[in-house]
Amino acid sequence: MKDLEFDTKAIREGYRTTQEQEHSEAIFLTSSFVFDSAEQAANRFSKEEPGNIYARFTNPTVDAFEKKLAALEGAQACSATSSGMAAIFATIMALLKSGDHIVASRDMFGTSIVLLNTIISKFNIEVSFVDLSDLSAWENSVQSNTKLFLLETPSNPLGKVVDITELNKISKANNILLAIDNAALTPALQRPIALGADIVIHSATKYIDGQGRCLAGAVLSSEDIIEQVHGFIRTTGPSLSAFNAWIVLKGLDTLSLRMKAHCENALKLAIWLEKQEQVEKVHYLGLKSHPHHQLAKLQQLGFGGIVSFEVKGGKEKAFKVINATETISITANLGDAKSTITHPASTTHGRLTDEEKLKANISDGLIRVSVGLEDINDVIDDINRGLSV
Repeated sequence: MKDLEFDTKAIREGYRTTQEQEHSEAIFLTSSFVFDSAEQAANRFSKEEPGNIYARFTNPTVDAFEKKLAALEGAQACSATSSGMAAIFATIMALLKSGDHIVASRDMFGTSIVLLNTIISKFNIEVSFVDLSDLSAWENSVQSNTKLFLLETPSNPLGKVVDITELNKISKANNILLAIDNAALTPALQRPIALGADIVIHSATKYIDGQGRCLAGAVLSSEDIIEQVHGFIRTTGPSLSAFNAWIVLKGLDTLSLRMKAHCENALKLAIWLEKQEQVEKVHYLGLKSHPHHQLAKLQQLGFGGIVSFEVKGGKEKAFKVINATETISITANLGDAKSTITHPASTTHGRLTDEEKLKANISDGLIRVSVGLEDINDVIDDINRGLSV
């Protein structure tokens, strides 16, 4: 049988029907599984026999999600987690030890930076932050104990990009694992493993679900790496529930269609924003004015649904724009069918110091819109209401 195309995999991979012959994937809402005998139980716990044991680390619904997402990302294996942050934490704790060193992009989700600075540092794991797109900075930050490159590309909320293929050359030359957060694009628009990444991390809460219904995360890599990550999750417990797995599993069915629509709407909004006098700068990779537009065209299949823009008047004006909206949801989540709007400096990146915000270019006048699937003219009218105040 020939290898299936992406959209077919998104619908057909990962699940096999039970003896009931259900057409839609079943939810296995159980804490544990029954064994035919004491011998079978012993064999499953010792891994001599495959099969379900306990829902913290084996569940058919979770397994179906893991298999489908791995097929879409082109990974050997996947381990699902309770959230995107749990996925990042599990990756680091499973693969690194005290005395190791991480090089991380400062152009990341604020909570990822807080995690590295306040929790990971407690385990005597050193972290150096660099500009995402500066390849020389990555190379110059390598130490003898560097074990991991950690980044998201494109970055949230400014859409900065790094050349994954070139960064892979640096990581491989120094025997460093390259881990990329792909939540902003999903495998529908970018496949980091094909470009050289060792590990892909997801907050499936975002576009993979696509409806803002639940939290979920995932780590994808080689079988050897995922075995280590899964072992950490099994022992410490940040595993994905069967119900949430079922939700994000069904989200994958329509992923490609939704991402194309998000991209189309986001580009229209970005083009309109560039023409507005009250807007100082628009950050969207689909615009030719974005400094990383050409690179994004080469390594991505689309530009995503996140548009950020800076308004004249700083925080006061930004708040007026946000508060004047009537259709767009004021919330810090992204990736929903519903458009959302937030002020990164006081929400998603609010726990960063002023110096960290400055280095990450998170200004007081910056507004982030996760462009949804509404008629884009209604979204534009909503933002225009605030710009006109």
